[in-house]
Amino acid sequence: MSEEELRQIIRQVIQEQSDPNRVPIGVSNHHIHLTETDFKVLFPNQKLTVRKQLKQPGEFASDQMATIVGPKGTIKNVRILGPFRKHSQVEIARSEGFQLGISVPIRLSGNLNNTPSIKLQTPDGEISVQGVIIAKRHIHMSLEDAKRFGVEMGSTVSVEIQSEDRRTTYHDVICRPRKDFVLEMHIDTDEANAANVGNNTFGRIIIPKQK
Repeated sequence: MSEEELRQIIRQVIQEQSDPNRVPIGVSNHHIHLTETDFKVLFPNQKLTVRKQLKQPGEFASDQMATIVGPKGTIKNVRILGPFRKHSQVEIARSEGFQLGISVPIRLSGNLNNTPSIKLQTPDGEISVQGVIIAKRHIHMSLEDAKRFGVEMGSTVSVEIQSEDRRTTYHDVICRPRKDFVLEMHIDTDEANAANVGNNTFGRIIIPKQK
């Protein structure tokens, strides 16, 4: 662990102690999840190699990238995330759906029923993936975090984004607790730009009052 990473952890602990409802904001850029079978078509004779570990345990950005090809446009150099999934999935922002020329629903990861298909290309292969979504804003958290916030899997909360000049409150944020998850809210690039989210931006979870 580097000295700067240690400083960030210390700052986060201090901030959480001063306001227990604070949550770090992570901006999720467009990306692709692949099955091992689809990966082998796009990247024959390659292994899915780690470029950068992500915050959630076991998840990583790989060295491999592909081009998303839609009816009206393309998005090049889209990162493949690991590990392999049971179903391939493409996550983009709504503005990128306009760029590609497809209508994309807002869904939680893995909820792919009735989602559109898209082509993925590399110099070595091409596939069609049924499973393009705009990721519904959500919060990863540990079971201890969920107990502290008084929420469970699927609970909906609001989060006030505490950014400079564009303080914004996002509603309909889904809680996703799991034993090994690290506390972090995920929003896409459109949402981040709208709220002026930058590095080390935090939000504040607003728990609905019990009726």
